[in-house]
Amino acid sequence: MNPFDISFGKNPKENIIRPVQFKTVIDAFDADITSNQIYMLSGVRGSGKTVLMNRIANYLENEKRWVVVRLNPEMNLLCSLGAKLADNSFCSGIFRKAKIGVSIFGISLEIPEVADSPDMELTIEKMLKAIKKSGRRVLVTIDEVTNSAQIRMFASSFQIYLGQELPIFLLMTGLYENIEDLKNVKNLTFLYRAPRVEMTPLNIGMISLKFKEIFGIGDTEALRMANLTKGFPFAFQALGFSFWNNKDDEKMAMAEYRQLLEDFVYEKIWSELSPKDKSIMYGIARCPDGRISHINSFLNLKKDEINPYRKRLIRKGIVNGDEYGVLKCTLPLFEEFVLFNYSNG
Repeated sequence: MNPFDISFGKNPKENIIRPVQFKTVIDAFDADITSNQIYMLSGVRGSGKTVLMNRIANYLENEKRWVVVRLNPEMNLLCSLGAKLADNSFCSGIFRKAKIGVSIFGISLEIPEVADSPDMELTIEKMLKAIKKSGRRVLVTIDEVTNSAQIRMFASSFQIYLGQELPIFLLMTGLYENIEDLKNVKNLTFLYRAPRVEMTPLNIGMISLKFKEIFGIGDTEALRMANLTKGFPFAFQALGFSFWNNKDDEKMAMAEYRQLLEDFVYEKIWSELSPKDKSIMYGIARCPDGRISHINSFLNLKKDEINPYRKRLIRKGIVNGDEYGVLKCTLPLFEEFVLFNYSNG
């Protein structure tokens, strides 16, 4: 059975952990005196945002003082939160004393002081106060947030709960542009202060060790395979998946690997770039040394004209600008994809 998984939204059997990012969020949320009750995980598609979010949620779910609630961003988030808290085995014990119940999605809430309240924001507030008295904390996770009415409403309520020092914590994942769009909403400026964890490339050495262990190959071959991924989490899964399916045919494995990257990730990324972004990416792909001076010359740009696009592409996670005066693609085989699609677009 192939140990690699190319499905989005589930935890793959074989994966590379991110100990630094994991510890950063856990230490902040689980501290006795908390300074941050919200974290945003940002990165390009396939960068492992959901995997890290689920790992954090699963860890805290096994800790005695935590109640973890996973919300669907397409649903009424406040109602969903109320229903899931009421359905939680621990919380239901706290809410057991009601004489008159309130039904949310068919679930009866047993909270005396909220039984006659039509305001869901107030209902959640009362529930959180009861949970706070028990010494517990609530972690809410939301995957792939966008600037939707549901998210804006929930974020506004969350801000109120923070002001009341209630024990609710929020962990969200999202694409850079979606998080930026949400942060720019009037009355949600508190999100600007929310720390963001960028999903940087995985450690090549750890990927190499995984390939060596799974495929029973030598150090040199394992490192060569690892370098083909550039540390991109989905590429680790896709390359392993393809080589497992085509163990005796590397040419076929590489063809399948390329197709998986394009079909699952690159075509969507490309469709979301502006015409100018695509032009800059074409310039980067055509200049192998990545020097901005060469890119400017190739595209006939003025000295500082590339700067706003450079910053945006870096934040999107598809370009690396760590080396001064140099821009390189972060995604494996993306240069070839850009060259073909720009020329044939």
